[in-house]
Amino acid sequence: MVALGQAPKLPDMDEAAVIDAVPKQLLVGGSWADAHGAATFDVADPATGLVLCSVADAAPEDGMAALQAAARCQPAMAALTPRERSDILLKAFDLLHERIDDLALLMTLEMGKPLAEARGEITYAAEFFRHFAGEALRIDGGYRTAPAGGSRLLVTKQPVGPCILITPWNFPMAMGTRKLGPAIAAGCASVIKPAAQTPLSMLALVEILTEAGLPPGGVNVITCTDANAVMEPMIRSGLARKLSFTGSTRVGKLLLEQAADKVLRTSMELGGNAPFIVFDDADLDEAVAGLMVAKMRNMGEACTAANRIFVQESIMTAFSQRLADAMKALKLGRGTDEGVAVGPLIDQAAVDKVGRLVDDAVGRGAAVVTGGSAVHGDGYFFSPTVLTEVPHDADLNAEEIFGPVAPLTPFSDETEVVTRANATRYGLVGYVFTNDLRRAVRVAEALEFGMVGLNSGLVSNPYAPFGGVKESGLGREGGAVGIDEYLETKYIGIAV
Repeated sequence: MVALGQAPKLPDMDEAAVIDAVPKQLLVGGSWADAHGAATFDVADPATGLVLCSVADAAPEDGMAALQAAARCQPAMAALTPRERSDILLKAFDLLHERIDDLALLMTLEMGKPLAEARGEITYAAEFFRHFAGEALRIDGGYRTAPAGGSRLLVTKQPVGPCILITPWNFPMAMGTRKLGPAIAAGCASVIKPAAQTPLSMLALVEILTEAGLPPGGVNVITCTDANAVMEPMIRSGLARKLSFTGSTRVGKLLLEQAADKVLRTSMELGGNAPFIVFDDADLDEAVAGLMVAKMRNMGEACTAANRIFVQESIMTAFSQRLADAMKALKLGRGTDEGVAVGPLIDQAAVDKVGRLVDDAVGRGAAVVTGGSAVHGDGYFFSPTVLTEVPHDADLNAEEIFGPVAPLTPFSDETEVVTRANATRYGLVGYVFTNDLRRAVRVAEALEFGMVGLNSGLVSNPYAPFGGVKESGLGREGGAVGIDEYLETKYIGIAV
């Protein structure tokens, strides 16, 4: 996925036409339909606050209808040959690339990220389909003679069954393909619910999957504003056998409690509190560039974003100045405008939260090097911010910032910084910059995180397992193990 970009708005892009082309209804059993009572909700452009369109607002009965459609389609999905599943995903991969300009504009309008980043996300999202198109052909098992003889041990893998998939607003296309790719490759029908802030990208994606040849009911989409009222009956119904969620740890814990009722298989990609460690032997230009990716991709609205930045004392002054210069050079604005590198945050609540965290840190002794405040006017903007001398008890050391704020804290030695980096209930990703190979190995192994970026500010890759430990989640998405989350292992004992 690309990080920051400065591509101009394409002159042939018609915003109204792109919005109008997207379905606004629910997809249930292969048919587009209004929500119960024809209820709708508005989707707004976070750069202007203006309404883009209205989409169907599902009721609990709509959710159950979608899950029932998935359950009816499950035998047909399971009966697809591996080649048929692979071909559907490859066709969808091609369609995503064919329509990348319109899809990128759609994402920018509803979510805010600059067009270059939106195009990068579409490319990244498509790779999950290409990757799992291959994995569909590699689902394996085993056959061997029992040690005592007299029987054979046959091991096979089968689709887990109907899936409930819940995606966040910050990567509205990629989080969809990261779940739908392995579900389809494994032969699972599904119901997917996008975030209410960004439903349009998902509606466009499921339309592409339908066009690619997925059986009616193979994927169903529910858009709604009262997620708990709609999703809880589905989770507790017993019709679904798998729940995959990307979002906050608070909501993830609630969903785990609900899933326990019917012992659903679960995958949870939850919150993060990523440490970014810069040792004094690191290449400073490389470290600043890596931090700009880890911090400013998606305006900082990412669970993988660098949240706690530890810089060795001897290089703090030089590092903070280079970082401040890089942040000051970023142009804020609507993501469709030329030269814009930083778009709006998702809504006013996000701006308020970032402002609260910055004010708390400053109130406890942190110094503002650049930025430090919201940008007044249309839309939900916060200025790129660098803070130094951030104290350990600042709230932003415990909470995800989810905004363009880089808090720098000095450290003295390796033991100290590893201890502080691990002092969090989260464990998604950590970043380390050093040119000492032995230190790199020691620190990477000592960090209590599911992923580590070593001299790199970007860890997301469709071909690698993505996920965390502790309260950052359960299971892995992507990589060779990603499809296993959607498969059940069956043993058949054969007498001979």
